[in-house]
Amino acid sequence: MSNTPDKIRRYYKFIRFMLKYWNSDLFRQTSSVAFEGGLSEEDKEHQFDQTPDELVEDLKAMGPTYIKLGQLLSTRPDLLPDEYLQALANLQDNVTPVPFEEIKEIIEEELGTKISKAFKVFEEKPLASASIGQVHRAELNSGKPVAVKVQRPGIVKQFMEDLETLDEMTAMAVKHLETAQTYAVDEVFAELRRILINELDYKKEAQNLKTLKKNLKQYEHLLIPAPVDDYSKTRVLTMEFVGGKKITSLSPLRQMENDFSELVEDLVEAYLQQIINDGFAHADPHPGNIKFTESNKIALIDLGMVARFTPQLQENLIELLLAISRSNGEKTAQVLLKISELNEDSQKKQFAKTVSDVIMESENSRAKDLQTGRILIQLNRLAVTTHIKLPVEINILGKILLNLDQIVAMLDPEFDLRAAIQRNVHEIMRKKMLEELKPENFFGTLIESKHFIEKMPERMNRISENLANNELKIKIDAIDEKRVTDGFQKVANRITLGLIIAAMIVGAAMLMQVPSDFTIFGYPGLAMLFFLLAAAGAIVLSYVIIFRDENLNNKN
Repeated sequence: MSNTPDKIRRYYKFIRFMLKYWNSDLFRQTSSVAFEGGLSEEDKEHQFDQTPDELVEDLKAMGPTYIKLGQLLSTRPDLLPDEYLQALANLQDNVTPVPFEEIKEIIEEELGTKISKAFKVFEEKPLASASIGQVHRAELNSGKPVAVKVQRPGIVKQFMEDLETLDEMTAMAVKHLETAQTYAVDEVFAELRRILINELDYKKEAQNLKTLKKNLKQYEHLLIPAPVDDYSKTRVLTMEFVGGKKITSLSPLRQMENDFSELVEDLVEAYLQQIINDGFAHADPHPGNIKFTESNKIALIDLGMVARFTPQLQENLIELLLAISRSNGEKTAQVLLKISELNEDSQKKQFAKTVSDVIMESENSRAKDLQTGRILIQLNRLAVTTHIKLPVEINILGKILLNLDQIVAMLDPEFDLRAAIQRNVHEIMRKKMLEELKPENFFGTLIESKHFIEKMPERMNRISENLANNELKIKIDAIDEKRVTDGFQKVANRITLGLIIAAMIVGAAMLMQVPSDFTIFGYPGLAMLFFLLAAAGAIVLSYVIIFRDENLNNKN
């Protein structure tokens, strides 16, 4: 993919970054929190070797892929101190803008026309500049205000080269480091690679906007900008312009003057609907991707990262969310174990006990405590340490809820998220069941029933014929036939031997009454021979039963 000098340069850049932060107390604290959970007050006030601004600048120097990693890290308040999170959050929209001439060239190449013909107005100064692209405000020829998202020049090539380096380093780490194997860093990287590559195609984001707008059309407090198809290509995305501010910039006065409980209720219900009903969710609701409009509505403006949940997983997530919301630790552990991959090293009992403890400790927490998403992330870490592999969707769900917790806490710190989950899950389940009862959803079942009915007469005739000819056979794979027949043979042999021994003892007793010149120990010899043979057989049989029997020796 790239020549040797470029690869050496990228390896050097990566290794230099790792050497700088590997032995720093910031990295050690991050690792400790990731594996043990929680920051002590002493750690929160600790002065680290590298300042927040230094970390940001180092990531910027590493390039767009690492900037994206920093963005993902900024959404994890459970890992880093607040000042570092705030510095990394600036990576969301404070990246150096691309000169307008380069942006203009990309737009004209993608749209196949001059920018002056495509737009009535196009502002050269970007509204925001991120690692993959930047956003400009413009007006269509119809006068409709739009936001135009333009990909940075050469970004695909840079991403693919950095991903190649990370892929090779990850494979090497998994091969040689036990920690990397335990925490499946190769799978984590594979998921990151998939997310980043999808974000490089703006046509996919346009389709995501359409899907989410359709799915959430009933929520009047939520806005999803619609894409403009004729002006959206792989590297250019044009969508409706939504005014407003980042939700993190909401003033305390505005919070005091307004009751946002109804808005928060809509937001929570909308995300639960996405997860457990639609199976299609906005996977990155961090404050940088959420706008708060002047009309007190919430706008979801970035759909580059989405999560998909299968119907079976949706049902399991319903059980999981209800169990957590009811502080039912035992049920939470049962659901997680049901959907996990287990092996001989899995510590199921320890996992179940610790899960129950975690759920019980988090009871009665409110939105301002940021508990719901943190619990799922903590359970993910616990699963890793007990050699239990949870589906990657559980970690995605934890990330969604963790970010949702932050937004809910800003709007209504006393909002009871657990009660809202119970209330909304029941309502969404009711709607889901009504949806499934619609006639069009029965077509698949009707087709299967038709096939079943068509085949039934033929199958019944075949069974009746075989039964009449004494040719009906039933094969049961659940039973080891050889083991069963061997067991019966063993029982039959022992019963037979027991009967022979008993007959020999009875015969010996009867021969004791018959006088004989041949004696053993003063008793009739033939009677004593039968008795001794019976005694020897009984001893051997007893030894086999007590010491050689497979069931007794393997008794648990």
